[in-house]
Amino acid sequence: MVKTVNLPNTIIIGGGIGGLSAAIALEQLGGKVKVFERASELKEMGAGIVLAANAMKALQKLGVVDQVRKAGSPVKKAEIRTWDGKLIVNVPTHKQAEQYGSYSYLIHRSELQRILYEKLNPGTLELGKKLVHIEEKESYIETAFGDGSKFQGDFLIGADGVHSEVRNSLFKSMPLRYSGFSAFRGISHFEDPRFPVELGGGFEAWGKGKRFGFSHLGEGRIFWFAAINAPQGTLVHSQQRKKTVMELFKDWWQPIKAVIRSTEESDILTHDIFDRRPLNTWSKGKATLLGDAAHPMLPNLGQGGAQAMEDAIVLVRCLKENPNDIRKACSKYEEIRIPRTTKIVHGSRMMGNVMQLEHSAAVASRNMFLRIVPDSIQIKRLKWVVGHEL
Repeated sequence: MVKTVNLPNTIIIGGGIGGLSAAIALEQLGGKVKVFERASELKEMGAGIVLAANAMKALQKLGVVDQVRKAGSPVKKAEIRTWDGKLIVNVPTHKQAEQYGSYSYLIHRSELQRILYEKLNPGTLELGKKLVHIEEKESYIETAFGDGSKFQGDFLIGADGVHSEVRNSLFKSMPLRYSGFSAFRGISHFEDPRFPVELGGGFEAWGKGKRFGFSHLGEGRIFWFAAINAPQGTLVHSQQRKKTVMELFKDWWQPIKAVIRSTEESDILTHDIFDRRPLNTWSKGKATLLGDAAHPMLPNLGQGGAQAMEDAIVLVRCLKENPNDIRKACSKYEEIRIPRTTKIVHGSRMMGNVMQLEHSAAVASRNMFLRIVPDSIQIKRLKWVVGHEL
């Protein structure tokens, strides 16, 4: 039986991975919490999410790791290849799992969201609640929604994503930073004997200014992505997404064309990819931010969801340690989390620069260097990210 503590009555704006994780962590300690989500139904659009060892450890603390393992697929095979299929790196997934305590898992975002939602107390989440105003009073903070309703609490957490209304309310709006590439993402049923479903995982192929990857997703599905250097806005308005991505990768390694061909047009999404310059503070008065609302990052280190869950666990721990002083709790939260997330934001952008190289000589040098890096260095290089202990 978890001993309850005197936590503040908390409002969470955003019913994504970060917001649900924070609500679970609060309820585990007996806290009163309401989550408000602007969407009318709880649904993450068709994409997979990779959960590295640090994310799996966070999910264990949230009490849902077994459900995630059952619904997802372990990444036991991970290759990096050239655009035409020549092996560059066979990632030491088994050694990594042994050192970090878990394989990475890939799961559909909607499945992860469902698992987190089902862990909440009934009635915690309300849908169709578009935030329109926040007002801090002397003894409480009040939120107003588009349907005319209002709600009061002691504390507010903005977990409403990269386009956060809470962030815009608390701080001066900062522009998004374009990554330099757009992404296509798809989900399909696909089989290839080189990448058996029992093993899980898959591959990435890196070319000049383009890369393609696919991995098993669980429940007989695969998730694939394509990242293409392009001026902002030039690819996202494509009316024929499947035809466009087929054309972009028409001469690439055979499985790539087969994966794309197996995907329905309606199951392909495309987006320009952005982050923001890191903030020096996430909190103001009785409110703070977490996840993409606080530190939107590029997907190149696969840490967006993991960092939101880490934020949630650390924030609630700080509230537990300072139940009568929200500002002190938020200060401690920022002290712990901002250095780490800032480093990951920068690291994700740097990794993208390496992955999306365009010049032939630079691509050849990168590939040659990666081929000679020993497994021990590969594992050590990302220990600070995926080996992190909460």
